[in-house]
Amino acid sequence: MAQTWELWGKVVIAGTFTLFLAIPAIMFLARRRARAGHPAPSRSAIADVGIVVGTAPWIWMTLTPVGGPGGVRLVPFTDLADLASAPWQAVFVQVGGNLLVFAALGALLPVRAAAMASTARVAAVAAAFSVLVEVLQLMLKSGRFSSVDDVLLNTAGAVISAAVTRRWWATRDPAGTVPR
Repeated sequence: MAQTWELWGKVVIAGTFTLFLAIPAIMFLARRRARAGHPAPSRSAIADVGIVVGTAPWIWMTLTPVGGPGGVRLVPFTDLADLASAPWQAVFVQVGGNLLVFAALGALLPVRAAAMASTARVAAVAAAFSVLVEVLQLMLKSGRFSSVDDVLLNTAGAVISAAVTRRWWATRDPAGTVPR
């Protein structure tokens, strides 16, 4: 656990601090959008800020260098099979962390735009961003393994969170989509 805090302690502190900045950012965006005549200024502001605040710390953690050789794992479920012999805490951190990386994106993207109001579209966007993060890990030589399992878990987390927020999706907005 000490190694985990050494790697991610600053990210946790910064992520917590951004929560306090989120409310003024939401208020600023909502006020600005209301003046511009947008149909749902508070809703879109909450979604936009929530996506950034809920995703950025996870991306930061994922791209934090850890040292070591790194590499690529393209065979699905290899990493997850390797976790079968790991302590439950390691499984919880690995699986839970990957499920949370794009959870805010999955939960709030359909709230933000009616065009994203389907789990298939959320899955496609989350998978694309997840592949981008895995490629960045490889290109930045962060010492991490770029894995298909990470892409699968990141995408699953976004789809699960989208399903949880389904009742608040933008399809219920009379304007059809919330403009920027």
